This record gives sequence, structure tokens and C-alpha cells, in this order.
Amino acid sequence: MVEELHIENLKIPVGISSCLLGERVRYDGGHKGHSYIRRTLGEYFDFQPFCPEVNIGLGIPRKPIRLWRNEKKKIRCVSVSDSNLDFTEQLKDCGDAQHDWHKHLCGYILKKDSPSCGMERVKIWDDVMPKREGVGVYADKLIKNFPYLPIEEEGRLGDAILRENFIQRVFAMHRWFKFVSEGLSVGQLADFHARHKLILMSHDQTSYRELGQLVAGTTKESLEEDTKKYLLRFMSALKKRASRGNHVNVLQHIQGYLKVSLDADDKKELVRIIENYRKGQIPLIVPITLLNHFFRKHPNVYISNSWYMKPYPEELRLQNTI
Repeated sequence: MVEELHIENLKIPVGISSCLLGERVRYDGGHKGHSYIRRTLGEYFDFQPFCPEVNIGLGIPRKPIRLWRNEKKKIRCVSVSDSNLDFTEQLKDCGDAQHDWHKHLCGYILKKDSPSCGMERVKIWDDVMPKREGVGVYADKLIKNFPYLPIEEEGRLGDAILRENFIQRVFAMHRWFKFVSEGLSVGQLADFHARHKLILMSHDQTSYRELGQLVAGTTKESLEEDTKKYLLRFMSALKKRASRGNHVNVLQHIQGYLKVSLDADDKKELVRIIENYRKGQIPLIVPITLLNHFFRKHPNVYISNSWYMKPYPEELRLQNTI
């Protein structure tokens, strides 16, 4: 269970492969500094860099390592120059040893293709041809130890939908920490869920209903266990990409809260904008901006408390591209 306090006005703690911040820790003594991560996300995230290969004592520079399928069909992390130099167990132990600071993170950005840090499609070598079907040894431990943690690779952040999804999950995780820090109660869990209902609806309708049932059945006696279940299911639901169709359903649901407030012309304009979004002619930010405009004139407590239209700082401009 996550327990760390995160103060609202502080940056969000996010783990990251050291080379992505420009640290010269790679096997060749270089780095893979990423400007979007450092300049844009760095405004909001407190990056906590770590390189497992350096941590286990591999030098800089060093012989590169790779994932290798041995004669027993086991995947090992070995030196490129000598497959007898096996670093698999050291990297696994390294992943477990970071547990105390990992548990306070709201997300993690990993270096793609790395035999230690790659999240997916890492090359596995054998005597024939390498296959992109592996996971870095350190990354695998991180994922298994913290299945709810938002994790992404820097390469995938170039995709607008994946970028928005990851950042949304990081901010949701940050809100969860704040919720937990204020003390668990059945009422607070219900409030957390209520404020995220529309976000859940945009990602996965089934999970939205199942989480609602879980919260409705939570008692004081089952609170601790149900809270653990909720976190896992909540973050799993958010990991599913929000579809345009689901967003349209949510926008139309929100529209219903304005049915007695808007005049005929405003209603027609809102319907037109949502339809244009459905057709892919405009990004999500357009109907969101119009709805925010209407709700400033006609406030609604439920909508103002919901995180759907304000899941992260608007300066990140994430809704401009989805």
C-alpha cells in the first residue's frame, strides 16, 4: 500500500533512467538526453534518476550487455563479448533493493531497448536471429513489484495518445497519494471514485462499473483490503487508451448537466462541436474549452469536482493533440 505524503505544490516524484536526463552513464560513456522530458515534464516532475547497470558496478565505459536465450531456453542478461559473464541475478537484486524509494514514486520513464531498463520489445539474442520480445531485467522487477505504477519508455512518449495516457496516470497517482495521506475512510474512497468517474468512463466502461460496485460494497472492516484492490483496478483501467467514442459518450453525459441552463443556440453549438470531435475534425480541447465556458456561467458542483476536464495542467497542451 502506498503511504507517502505528497504536498500539492511540490513537483511529482517520477523515476527515470539516468541517461535520459543527460547523465553520461551509458556503456559508451554517452547519454540519451531527452529535451521534452527535461524541459517540459521537468516543470512538473521531480525526476529521480537511476542506472541499474552502474549501480551493480559496471563501469563507464563498459562492454555492452544484452538479453540472451541460452541452451536451456532461459533468458539471461550477459556481456556481448562473453556470455559467461552473467549479470541477470545482480540486476534482479538491484531492482528489489530499490523498493524503499520506488514505493514513493508516481511514475517511471525507462530507456527503450535497454537489456536492463527496456519495458517491452527488447531484443533477445540466440544463435539464429534476435527477436524483439524481451523485457529488461530491472524493468521487469519494477513492473512486477509495482503493478499499479505508471511506467513508460521515452520512445513511446513521441506518440500523442500514449504521452497523454502516461501523464494522466502520473497525475492520477499523485492524487491517490494525497488521498491516502489524508487518512483512509469509506467516505473518502467514495469521494475519490466520484471525482474520477468521468475519467474512468472515457477509458473503460466495464472497469467503471466494477469499481463502482467495489466502492459501494466497501465497509469499515473491508476498507484496507478494498483500497488495495481499488488502486490496482483503477490504474489498470486508466492504462487502457481512452477512445474517441468513449470521450464522446462522456461529453454528451456532461452536456446533460446543462440541459436546463443553455438556450437553443448554445445547445446547438455544443452538439455541433461534440459531433465535429466525434468525426475527428477537431481535438478534445475544443469541446472541453466550450464546456468549461458554459460551466463558468452555470456552475455545477459535481462537474467542478470532477477531474475529467482538468486531469493535468493545461500548459502541457495534451488535449490539443487527441
